[in-house]
Amino acid sequence: MKKIIYTLVFALVVVSGFIVFANREMRKESIKKSPSKLLSPAEREAALIKWETTPDGIKYKKWEASTEGKKVLVGAAKIRQHIKDYTNMEGVVTSLSLPAGSSLGFGVMIKIDNEDYILDFGPEDANKNFLNFSNDFEHLHSLKVNDKIMIRSHSVSYAPKYSYPIVSGDYVERDGKTIYVRATHKGGC
Repeated sequence: MKKIIYTLVFALVVVSGFIVFANREMRKESIKKSPSKLLSPAEREAALIKWETTPDGIKYKKWEASTEGKKVLVGAAKIRQHIKDYTNMEGVVTSLSLPAGSSLGFGVMIKIDNEDYILDFGPEDANKNFLNFSNDFEHLHSLKVNDKIMIRSHSVSYAPKYSYPIVSGDYVERDGKTIYVRATHKGGC
């Protein structure tokens, strides 16, 4: 019986070592790939025009011209100066869940200046680590509908899939207390 247990443990160690080594090799290969070169403004314009003739580009242009698309673009434009200056925006939580079919990760619906927005924090699983028991979203889970919060963000985006502009949550404050600050990336962009 001991021989079987030792054999299984040994096999597990060998397989784990192989997986770690294979993962390391894959990382080395991805690092060796050269970064793509930057396009000139003329090349970017040509690429955009080429993309606009693809089915996705045509679909996006139709959405952009639709009343729903215009509403989303106006909502994004309303907070553009706050985004650019990274200043506080006062919002009210309107829903603790994102629209059906959303694939943004963890987020809530908020209202800023009578416009609805998706406040997105990204995938929640990325912040869970069995070695690091803290969860960056812990205090965000305590939010309730009608809570007034102060938000700062570096970006607002939109997509035809969503009927609301998407505000990236970088800083959130409730009742004068900071409840979330996005962790900065170390050693990169």
